[in-house]
Amino acid sequence: MVTYTELASNLKISQVLTGLWQIADMERDGQTLDAQTTAQAMQPYVQAGFTTFDMADHYGSAEVITGTFRKQNPDNPVQLLTKWVPKPGPVTKNEVREAVQLSLDRMQSDSLDLLQFHAWNYADPVWLDSLFWLQELKEEGLIRHLGVTNFDAAHLRIAVASGIEIVSNQICYSLIDQRAHGAMTEVCQQYGVKILAFGTLAGGFLTEKWLDKPEPKVDEENTWSQMKYKRFIDVAGGWEKFQPLLQALKQVAEKHQVPMATVATRFILDQPAVGGVILGARLGQNEYVEENLKIFSTQLDIEDHQKLQQAQQLLNPIPGGCGDEYRKPPFLTASGDLSHHLDSMPRPYEPVTYRGRQKVFSGTSWEDMAGYCRAVRSGDRISVSGTTATHGSQQIGGSDAAAQTYFVIDKIQGAIESLGGSPEDVVRTRIFVNNINDWEAVARAHGERFGSIQPANTLVEAKLVGEGYLVEIEAEAWMR
Repeated sequence: MVTYTELASNLKISQVLTGLWQIADMERDGQTLDAQTTAQAMQPYVQAGFTTFDMADHYGSAEVITGTFRKQNPDNPVQLLTKWVPKPGPVTKNEVREAVQLSLDRMQSDSLDLLQFHAWNYADPVWLDSLFWLQELKEEGLIRHLGVTNFDAAHLRIAVASGIEIVSNQICYSLIDQRAHGAMTEVCQQYGVKILAFGTLAGGFLTEKWLDKPEPKVDEENTWSQMKYKRFIDVAGGWEKFQPLLQALKQVAEKHQVPMATVATRFILDQPAVGGVILGARLGQNEYVEENLKIFSTQLDIEDHQKLQQAQQLLNPIPGGCGDEYRKPPFLTASGDLSHHLDSMPRPYEPVTYRGRQKVFSGTSWEDMAGYCRAVRSGDRISVSGTTATHGSQQIGGSDAAAQTYFVIDKIQGAIESLGGSPEDVVRTRIFVNNINDWEAVARAHGERFGSIQPANTLVEAKLVGEGYLVEIEAEAWMR
């Protein structure tokens, strides 16, 4: 019997969600699926108790198909979770409303059950603008609940500490990819956010089909999922290192007399903070209802978990934080870069030139009032003013010192990149904390971002201007 997770006070979802990203793959030849016919293929899932479907604005016609199903079956309650993935660069409040309205129209609904937001570039604070505007639409009733997707732990912390009412973060989480196991789980448990895990079967690679088989050549003839997750396997150590994990998975599966996919999914469902696992479906082509039901009747014991964890330890950790595969090399996408997603990455701030120097402004009221810029470049040197967790007129990060620090460093990075530099060019940072008791949280956040760069640094206690500000940082960069 299917079990459910209460994602929010009035949103209960099946713990195994049906993912519709393969609709886009099925339509990549330019032929749109028939919405009426494809919607009928949802019925077996719903009748079995798999009432939750996950999609996005860019998953082909998935929103149209699910909206058609809901209209045709008003007596069958379903939960339709979608995403908004805007292109990087400036976004207006009206554009946010238009994006939400487009999904509402496609899904023939007056309110979205859950809208999940994706951000491309944290150094550009437009991602926070978008979330604040989505929060307003939630309060207006166009959105019932807000989630995010592909957020790392630091930026999930920034968002929830700033008062954004986020109930879930959809991220890659599997026996191969354990990035969610540490800091992400801690943030989710602290703030009551649930993980919705995708990639749990690694595009089908965590199944019997690939056990003791030669390494496949993955190219454009494969599904996008296979192209993507083969890259994960390569980064984790390659095909030979991957086989012992499949062998351990097979042993546990034989013990419980279930498919390997069942064990791989159950393992992730057993992890702390996980609210659900998303398993893809090619509606009208393949149906996995009976196989998915076995997940709920399978219970892994301590020995099973230990066997799988020991096999995991033979793999190289997937680098970075959750979602980094879409933000920095190595790009673990189907194409191996962002060519399927983006044309360009605009600068967060537009430089202005004054007497041979370039300057950027972040738009805080203090810059005009006190007569300074966020950062100035003279020759190969960039100097960044003391920066607090201020965005426009808003204070970011609430009372969470780490959240404020992450946002401050984002602003510094955005300023430096807008002037042609990079975080690797930073040679000195100076940190001022309002209360010395916050030093460790601030220092650890600084260490996460600058640990591989290791600039000269000073951290002191100082009385900061402005109520509620916990940390201020200035930086110097030298481009050589």
